[in-house]
Amino acid sequence: MQPPQLPLKDIHLPEAISWWPPAIGWWLLAGLIILLAIFLSWLYKRLKRKTAIKTAKKLLAEIQQNPVQDNLHKLQELSALIRRVVISISPRTQAAGIIGNEWLMFLDSWMEGTPFSEGVGQLLADAPYRNTAPTDAQILQLISLCEDWLKTCAKRKR
Repeated sequence: MQPPQLPLKDIHLPEAISWWPPAIGWWLLAGLIILLAIFLSWLYKRLKRKTAIKTAKKLLAEIQQNPVQDNLHKLQELSALIRRVVISISPRTQAAGIIGNEWLMFLDSWMEGTPFSEGVGQLLADAPYRNTAPTDAQILQLISLCEDWLKTCAKRKR
């Protein structure tokens, strides 16, 4: 047979490679990106928490050692400091709007017993609105309670 008479067919090219499903390397890369995002989120929350507590401890020491401030001003600063720490280390929606006895019970939930709602911590409930200054002994007890609370916050994971 001669070449023009042979029953040959034209060359057929294979189909183009599809983008789906991706190769195993792309799946691994996607998994690593997700794990990295989760890890970075966890690390950010941990560093934010540790920084807030560490800064609060320094500010608490400054409040305690400041001889110029009167006890009423110290009480107001302690109240604001504790509120800022709570908002920094817990979800804002959970802690930002709590006032009065609910606020004290919320602080008690971080510790054993009820030192805020039944002890000297009651001073924090109305600290911004108080007209009379607490005694030196009450301020020292409250500062000690706030130090214990910060230590508990540093250990406890929420």
